[in-house]
Amino acid sequence: MEPPANPGDGPVELELTVENVESALYQLYFDPVMERKNVAQKWLTQAQASAQAWQFCWALLGPDKLPEVQFFGASTLHTKISHHWSDLPTDQHESLRMQLLSHILHFSSGPKMVLTRLCVALASMALNLIPQVWSQPVADMVRAFQPQKPDSEGSSEVAQDPQAHCLALLELLTVLPEEFQSGRLAQAHRTQLRGALVGEWAVVCPLLRQLLQSQDSSNQVKEKVLRCLSSWVGLDVPLGESHELVQDCFGALSNPELFDTAVETIVNAISQPDSQRYIDALVNLMPLVLGLHDQLKTAAQDGDMETSHGICRIAVAMGETHSRVLLEQVEHWQEYLALVNMILFCTGIPGHYPVSETSSSLTLTFWYTLQDDILSFEEEKQAVYLQVYRPIYFQLVDVLLHKSHYPSQDEYASWSSDDKEQFRIYRVDISDTLMYVYEMLGAELLSNLYDRLGRQLMDPQQSAVWQDTEALLFGFQSIAETIDVNYSDVIPGLIGLIPRINISNVMLADTVMYTIGSLAEWLADHPVMLGGILPMVLQGLVKAELSVSSVSTLKRICRECRHDLGPYAQDILTMSQDVLVKEIHKSSQCMWLMQALGFLLSALPVEEILGRLHSLIAPHVQQLDTLAQQEPDPTNKQSIIHILGMLSSLFTTLDINRQADGLEGASGPRPTPSQSTQNPVVVVLQQVFTLIQNILSKWLDDSEVVEAVCGVFDKSVRTLLHDFGPMVAQLSEMLRQIYCAFPQASALDLARQMVHIFAGEEHHTSNLKSLIEVLTSTTLTIFHQGPRDHPDIAESFMHLHAQILKRKPDMYLSDQLDVKRLFYCGILTLKFPETLTVKAATLFFTELLPRCKDMPSLGEVLQRDGKLLTETILQAIGGESPRSLTEHFSEVLFSLNRHCPALLSQWLKETLQTPGFPCAQVSTEQKNTFRQQLLSEQTHKRHVKDTVKEFSLLCRGLQGSGNSDY
Repeated sequence: MEPPANPGDGPVELELTVENVESALYQLYFDPVMERKNVAQKWLTQAQASAQAWQFCWALLGPDKLPEVQFFGASTLHTKISHHWSDLPTDQHESLRMQLLSHILHFSSGPKMVLTRLCVALASMALNLIPQVWSQPVADMVRAFQPQKPDSEGSSEVAQDPQAHCLALLELLTVLPEEFQSGRLAQAHRTQLRGALVGEWAVVCPLLRQLLQSQDSSNQVKEKVLRCLSSWVGLDVPLGESHELVQDCFGALSNPELFDTAVETIVNAISQPDSQRYIDALVNLMPLVLGLHDQLKTAAQDGDMETSHGICRIAVAMGETHSRVLLEQVEHWQEYLALVNMILFCTGIPGHYPVSETSSSLTLTFWYTLQDDILSFEEEKQAVYLQVYRPIYFQLVDVLLHKSHYPSQDEYASWSSDDKEQFRIYRVDISDTLMYVYEMLGAELLSNLYDRLGRQLMDPQQSAVWQDTEALLFGFQSIAETIDVNYSDVIPGLIGLIPRINISNVMLADTVMYTIGSLAEWLADHPVMLGGILPMVLQGLVKAELSVSSVSTLKRICRECRHDLGPYAQDILTMSQDVLVKEIHKSSQCMWLMQALGFLLSALPVEEILGRLHSLIAPHVQQLDTLAQQEPDPTNKQSIIHILGMLSSLFTTLDINRQADGLEGASGPRPTPSQSTQNPVVVVLQQVFTLIQNILSKWLDDSEVVEAVCGVFDKSVRTLLHDFGPMVAQLSEMLRQIYCAFPQASALDLARQMVHIFAGEEHHTSNLKSLIEVLTSTTLTIFHQGPRDHPDIAESFMHLHAQILKRKPDMYLSDQLDVKRLFYCGILTLKFPETLTVKAATLFFTELLPRCKDMPSLGEVLQRDGKLLTETILQAIGGESPRSLTEHFSEVLFSLNRHCPALLSQWLKETLQTPGFPCAQVSTEQKNTFRQQLLSEQTHKRHVKDTVKEFSLLCRGLQGSGNSDY
């Protein structure tokens, strides 16, 4: 067929004719210009929605049309039936049905895409008519597709190809349940339809059995039968009525062309939770599943991953979905045990996941399910099952450890990064499974692992295979990470064995490190064992390839065992300083290492800490000093941020007040810095303060550097708390200078921490008051100029003032604080689109409103601008802000009602009586109901939240839609 004329013309202005539809379709499919494609797409969508579409769709299905045109005609039919069904007069329903059947018969030989869309259209029509108008749709469809029935000229032609006929019928029967599942149906109608369709299964099932068993049926027909069964299974058709058909599907597994589809169908059929009701059917299917074991073994032996994967899916579906039901069939216990052993074979299938096998990962959740079901039985029954299944779980542990083996280094090096990542995730899944299995096997599992590790390390021949050692340690680590092993009698032996391991292999060394780390809490209770273990960790610290594992392990040891590390402190500090100076580790590991050293230093005698701290940070401070004298450039910037980050990390954990945790029972109280000398961190900060000011003088306009500087002090304040006091005056002055020159959120956040800690200390009041006044006036200027580009500053500013109101509200008595402008800034911030910024503003108001009675200046502002606040919140609830914030706005309304109910009543009355406010969706009556419900609740915040939530849904037109999740 020739393409329509003038394909380049834009069709937007064209009349709705068949020719113009074809022209637009040609433009959509073949025009290289995207803009013209989009124009065509828009016009065609409008054409489908038009009333004329009921007529022109049939012309587009003409035999002389392009397949793309025919497809659009069929799609238009489906659109009209599924979305515009009420437009069609009832007296035309029968003729539409006959036309659809006729066209399906005509297109039974193809094109396939047109046939499918026509079937979907008829399915959609059937759903509109079942059950009242069309009581037996399947029987009618089967009759209509009888080859001998010469319904029309078109169907007589098709009758000459029975297979095409049969495939068309199967396509129709397949899409019928699918259209039901995907269609937009009211719940009551959906329930009624499901019942009617399930009733039709009595007609469908025998037809599918007949076709699947028939020797005349081609593979194409049988595959379609399998897909059709899968589709109907989704309706929860009773397994009791279809188990014979499911049994027939097992026969298709021996046909390579049908194997994948047969697997999918069988898995779908036996995975339906409802099928547990049909115990006899499940028991009858069991021998068929077990009968696949030989085919599975052969496939595994031949490396046939597709076949082994498919059979594994079937076995797991049967075992996992029906674990408890099958366990309870005591007379069939041997069959279920055989199935469990078959799944164990799948777990241990030869090959390395995911490169040479993909089946074993499918089985892991089965072992959780089986264990849960066994342990849920009452004690006597449980004991019987444990006798049978505990030995299998011990086998499972062996299998899992074997499957966790790394391949040889050469082979592993050849794997893609994606394969390596999948293998890493697979090992995590195995680790989780081992941890879970410990609940059933208990201490005997650890003893088992320990005995095997001991035998391996004592036998030079065995210990040469590093993968075996690594796997056993991996097993220990998996359990020790989450289970309390403090009372295990094998851990001392394990700690004694670890130093015997040769960690020249990186992957083995990694696991050794993680295993030591998992035992850090045990080492804290048995510090005498540290001497044999720490040298291995420090040995790992100098190797870049062990960076993550060695540093994280040292950090865990320093955190858990810090009070017993005195004898080893010098070695740890020397080695750590060495690797930091040599830059062996990446930035994030350097931060971890500094945190580890913070823990270590915290537990040393106070008089030693400052000296050791100086020697630790001296090289980095020196480097920082050099960088401060250089002109700014990107390389210098990253180095400065890195060093400041290391100091922050160190000061996060260096807390000498924590020493009390480990000094219970000591002969006398240990002096705190406030009793004797300044905190070492404060001493260091005072020494480097000038250096930090020099850095700021050159990098003041760089938010990342300023944030890093503030981070050093922020971490110090959080850790030292009141011990940070000597720094307050200097830091307040520095923050004033930073913020006046270049306002940044990090400065506001640091000021908030200072208010939080020092607001109650009179000797710091003057510095804090002065700081807050400067920060506030500068921020108010930003708001005056337009704060929209600074949501982070608005958020931090609101949090700062919420903290002031909470900890030091008398600051609001200062003449230097413009309370009116502050209140208005809060209202502006409520209108921001950023969720966190709006939350901060609501927090500000919930802290401010309770203070209004006691503070005349706040009361005056509330009298003046409270109506504007109420109006802003109602607008937000009415649709201007995301629904997720409604709960936060409701807290402000609750606070208003609690602290100024008369005023709120007046403001609500005045604002809500405005027509169309807060939206056109709600009536005056609904607004009055909302107002009354809101004002009647001053004690139960939850009730107010529910009231506001309901009103918000009403405003958005969502009430009753079920779409009320937050």
